[in-house]
Amino acid sequence: MRWTPGGVSGDIEDRRGDGGFRMGGPQLGLGGTLLVLVLSLIFGRNFLSFFSGTQEAPAPTGSASRTVEESPAEAKEVEFVSFVLDDAQKTWDRILPEQANTPYRHAKLVLFRDATQSGCGIAQTRTGPFYCPADEKVYIDLGFFDELKNRFGAPGEFAQAYVIAHEIGHHVQNILGITDKAQAFQEQNPAAAKPISVRVELQADCFAGVWGNSTAQRDIIDQSDVQAGLQAAAAVGDDRIQRMAQGYVSPESFTHGSSAQREQWFQRGLTDGKISQCNTFKAGD
Repeated sequence: MRWTPGGVSGDIEDRRGDGGFRMGGPQLGLGGTLLVLVLSLIFGRNFLSFFSGTQEAPAPTGSASRTVEESPAEAKEVEFVSFVLDDAQKTWDRILPEQANTPYRHAKLVLFRDATQSGCGIAQTRTGPFYCPADEKVYIDLGFFDELKNRFGAPGEFAQAYVIAHEIGHHVQNILGITDKAQAFQEQNPAAAKPISVRVELQADCFAGVWGNSTAQRDIIDQSDVQAGLQAAAAVGDDRIQRMAQGYVSPESFTHGSSAQREQWFQRGLTDGKISQCNTFKAGD
């Protein structure tokens, strides 16, 4: 993947130096936070609320406020994430008005270690990267990229780029109103909650592919990068993860789609580069 380091994106919030959660009340260290979480689970009460205050304190943004210890390799990784984030959002700045007659607004990407507070609850390393529509932020612990390579067998920079582009795809869904419609349908039809979740995730894969199509046109990626992206999409399919975790597959419990489905929809976005080709809700089973 051809990219040029250019510092840290202004759309990044770097919380890796935080000792605990950034909240309005007294801050807990990670050890204290974990203890409070355990007590909350035991007693069925949210004891974190006693420490959270009423408002979340503003998190630092951009490179000027980054006070975090990092290795040279991690610093380079932050610049790579910044490049992908900025490139993806610049692409949607152009594509969304052109193809959907809708202005794009930038999401923020939060870098953290271990755990942090999000508008959707506590973000933890073990949950993996995710997008929170409530605060329009993507949350990523960079350690996930090591897991993507070592545990899921999806190495390469474009595999990492796919993950970021997928989460930005969720932001695009939020802007287009798809997220609210899907959630409303799930609430009205609980039995369809997981199938709808699968279609939401597959559409985000397709939107990631739409950005990938743009990078291919600009010679940022080549065929080997495309294969790395497809491999990453397949690596995080529900069937593959379930087989690794429990030794068997339960299709009725899928929430993200099978490896074949994720690869298929990412490929569709890569090939066509059009939002209109990503309507997973009208696609057959």
